[in-house]
Amino acid sequence: MLKAALVLALTLMLSSCGFHLRGNLPLSQFPAVYVQSDAHSELAKLLNERLSQNSVRLLSSMQADAPTIQLITDTLERRTLSLFPSGQVAEYELIYKVSYYLIMPGTEPAFNQFELYRDYQDDPNQALAKARELDLLLSELRQQAANRIIRQLARLD
Repeated sequence: MLKAALVLALTLMLSSCGFHLRGNLPLSQFPAVYVQSDAHSELAKLLNERLSQNSVRLLSSMQADAPTIQLITDTLERRTLSLFPSGQVAEYELIYKVSYYLIMPGTEPAFNQFELYRDYQDDPNQALAKARELDLLLSELRQQAANRIIRQLARLD
């Protein structure tokens, strides 16, 4: 009986403080959103998945009474951090840049951009494995970018 009362008390405290599970953001103020991007944008696909997970209906075209997220660019750049004694690159810094417009009904479009950084150690003797690792890092960066855009949308009233 005491355990049940303790669990109930903890549940009430967590729900009363506004705690939400990670990835489950309150987007009830946006029942529908249009995401405009290139036809084969991986970031747009992830963003659409995140919006659907948060019970937001995805529109097939721009509408005057619904917000629009217009993805302009998402690019990956590499900067050399260190070299092997032989002169080959040993370590890169990956810079994932995202720029987009957030167009709310009745307001001017708001331009946003951000950069995400990761270090990547290269090894020419493990080229295939390192190529796979780079793909995984890029996928992780895209997921973080989609989550960041969703968080910004959740902050708006």
